[in-house]
Amino acid sequence: MAIEPSLPRISVLFDRVLLRPEDSTGERRSRSGILIPATAHLAKRLSWAVVVAVGPHVRSVTPDQRVLFSADDQLEVECDGENFIILRERDLHGVATPEASTAPGLYL
Repeated sequence: MAIEPSLPRISVLFDRVLLRPEDSTGERRSRSGILIPATAHLAKRLSWAVVVAVGPHVRSVTPDQRVLFSADDQLEVECDGENFIILRERDLHGVATPEASTAPGLYL
């Protein structure tokens, strides 16, 4: 059983979003299985993170959603020994849609 990291003791204000970045510092594999080393230079690449908390004026995202953001726009903060990112809602580029696991399949 995996231990869920505790939530930080911080309240987010206005249109700010507190994110927990997904670990993307190591090697990656392409869909075809090619190993891409961590030192490979990539063009501007968006990163994924999980929303931890939102301010009272945020309308588009909720906690526990996965979002895309630019690594150039991030402001990092350390809280209780864990790194988080604070962004404005307008700096988010996309929200991952949940899979439709409860939808019925096609019946012919």
